Amino acid sequence: MEIYKSKPRITLSHAVRYGRRFVEVAFDNEGLRLPLSKEKDARFIGGKAYLPTEGFVLADFFERYVKMAFIDYSAMKGYAPPAKEEKRAPLPEGYLEKLQQVRYSSHTVRVYTAYFGDFQAYFSGRDLEGVTADEINAYLLYLINEKGISTCQQNQRINAIKFYYEKVLGRERHCYKVSRAKREKVLPDVLSKEEVKACLDAVAVDLRFFCMFSVLYSAGLRISELLALRPDDINVSRSLIRVRQGKGRKDRFTLLSRPLVKKLTEYRGLYKPQVWLFERNPGEQFTESIVSKRLKAAAREAGITKRIYPHLLRHSFATHLIEQGTDLKIVKELMGHNNIKTTEMYVHIADTYMSHVKSPLDDILEEDGK
Repeated sequence: MEIYKSKPRITLSHAVRYGRRFVEVAFDNEGLRLPLSKEKDARFIGGKAYLPTEGFVLADFFERYVKMAFIDYSAMKGYAPPAKEEKRAPLPEGYLEKLQQVRYSSHTVRVYTAYFGDFQAYFSGRDLEGVTADEINAYLLYLINEKGISTCQQNQRINAIKFYYEKVLGRERHCYKVSRAKREKVLPDVLSKEEVKACLDAVAVDLRFFCMFSVLYSAGLRISELLALRPDDINVSRSLIRVRQGKGRKDRFTLLSRPLVKKLTEYRGLYKPQVWLFERNPGEQFTESIVSKRLKAAAREAGITKRIYPHLLRHSFATHLIEQGTDLKIVKELMGHNNIKTTEMYVHIADTYMSHVKSPLDDILEEDGK
């Protein structure tokens, strides 16, 4: 069984050393020193790393280290790296149209078009139809070794490239082969029930966000699913929420907390949503960014130091269900997972919190204490 461990922490801030501007990187685990030492022109002073501001891209740094540590970049607010003037070539004819034709989600379309745009830029001036599999593998190795992309991003980039050659150009799958990375087994963090309550208490005066965060946790929803809810998706009589066309374009039902019904009724009477259950303005959806920022602010007010994001409430929902003895197959259906192996991840997390197995060292130390 995999043992869940809290991630180390990285804190970013601005600093000036020797008359030069740096990004100061404080870290609480020596295991981070080696990867940080590989950053371009990195310096270590007093147990902290210093990276030159010139060329530092916060988004790229976050991508490289998010799997290793929690990253506190609150002191970097307002940081704007120099804008890069980059003229992108238009996507190949039929690429975007084919994505839309196969009804990929808007998120997938954004990811594919962005990553394929990078691929085009790398082979600028070349006829993409003539790029070989060996050249594509070399491109992927460049991204891994020079850009430090994650295995998840590597596979997404492969999919974006394969989509062009196989779906747009219609080539056979066996004609295009690239090595895929095995994804790391990283267990997500979870909030305790006390921490969830603290977040809800912090937004209790704001009925809209209280209801949004409560529904996210009560139903184990993805943020996109929450924002797509309509008023008639709430089934009060059965204490269920209908999720329409969630990930994989599947409908499902999930849980609605009975005590939450009163608050939702109060919210609907006050705000009178028309099109969407949660509306920023009449008929206008909230954005993921607004909801995420408000949740982070609530966590700060509650004194929670973990990295907080909406999906964390979904992780916590599944973990807490398993901890209270809910059958794994039921959790799978409530979460909308295709494969029960995805759901089993939460068993590893829950086991570390609810296990009553006693360590053999307990008896030894208890005997010494007598």
